[in-house]
Amino acid sequence: MTDQLQEIGARLGALRDIFDISAEKMAQRMKISVDEYTAYESGQRDFSFSFLQNAAQIFSVDVVDIISGESPKLTKCALVRKGEGYDIERRKAYDYKHLAFTFSSKKADPFLVTVEPKQGEKPTLHSHDGQEFNYMVSGKMEFHFENIVYELNEGDSVYFDSGVPHAMKAIGEQPAKFLAVVIN
Repeated sequence: MTDQLQEIGARLGALRDIFDISAEKMAQRMKISVDEYTAYESGQRDFSFSFLQNAAQIFSVDVVDIISGESPKLTKCALVRKGEGYDIERRKAYDYKHLAFTFSSKKADPFLVTVEPKQGEKPTLHSHDGQEFNYMVSGKMEFHFENIVYELNEGDSVYFDSGVPHAMKAIGEQPAKFLAVVIN
């Protein structure tokens, strides 16, 4: 358990209290068990992006608001320089940089995602509302979409219904880097 997980969990609990939603009702809306939801809220369980995206939609807030606790300060333009972006620490094998974290009322969330190769592990499939566009910047990746697996190389892209369970896995020796645009 990290400090960031506990802080995100506390923000989820505070939002749930503000909206007067019980943990049971929240779990039902998130389509998970109450025990699983309370493990997220207590910081005992790592968050998938799909979980955070779904919670943000329920509370009508930005994903970055839940992750950082800070509301964006700009409304019309968000500039992010090379190598920058808001770091989202989720899992050791994934590095997420949010590329529009200062823009409020976004219709899409762009991320630069780097996935470290992990041999032999099958990725866990996740889903969330909306659609998603992924563009391979470098490396190779398996894109798991329900029961189908596509191999993506530099320059390849995939656009999909993110309500269908999906996952990404770097293959080969090098990390896979891709631009992910999640459309709400």
